[in-house]
Amino acid sequence: MDLGLMGRSVLITGGSGGIGLAAARAFAAEGCALHLAARTFDKLRAAQEDISRGFGVPVVVHAVDLSSAENARRLAETCADVDILVNNAGAIPGGKIEEVDDDRWREAWDLKVFGYVNMMRALYREMRARGRGVIVNVIGTAGDQRPSDYAAGVSANAALATLTRALGGESLDHGVRVVGVSPGDMINERGTEFLRRQAEKEFGDPGRWRERLARLPGGRAATSEEVADIILFLASPRAAYVSGAVLTVDGGMSSRRAVI
Repeated sequence: MDLGLMGRSVLITGGSGGIGLAAARAFAAEGCALHLAARTFDKLRAAQEDISRGFGVPVVVHAVDLSSAENARRLAETCADVDILVNNAGAIPGGKIEEVDDDRWREAWDLKVFGYVNMMRALYREMRARGRGVIVNVIGTAGDQRPSDYAAGVSANAALATLTRALGGESLDHGVRVVGVSPGDMINERGTEFLRRQAEKEFGDPGRWRERLARLPGGRAATSEEVADIILFLASPRAAYVSGAVLTVDGGMSSRRAVI
């Protein structure tokens, strides 16, 4: 299927690994020019070289900490003409509300919540002025499942999902679409680390993390590439009438809620 993305330009935050890198490769395969942003230049450079060699598309990298509002503003100015923004940067620590101190909570929200907000604010303004553009927010299912031992994360994800729906509910009137993707458990570096922490908590042994996969739909977790494919479709003209929606990608795990 031709997704109609050839020649589009895409900015992906958190683009040096995991879902962000998988999305970058997927967009490159469709003939898109890329801007990749992340904190670590060496990882960005490796991604740039790999994608340029494999797909022959322009790849510009930006080593930047998007927890700073000023850095986000400068990046948005540099990439003001992109057709698609994929907000993906951020990691939030686990822990109950009394276990995550103020500094750690604010540091995580500065990147995942305010980083998304600042990029959306700046680039939505540019896209609205042009009358076209797409914003895809990679969020996470914790905001819907609401586990109490992920207090900072559930509140962040819930806020971002609500903002995505709110902005996306009116954005198409101005030619812009705003959508979200919420992955569940993942098989990538960040996802495996989460599974290891859960295995240590349950079994006392992080090496037994694979045992937790048996409880998931199909006995496995999603891959970065599977989530990237969803991002690609939602960003494409094939999804031209989708806005204000947040798609859950967890194999149906969120639907397996027991009645208590």
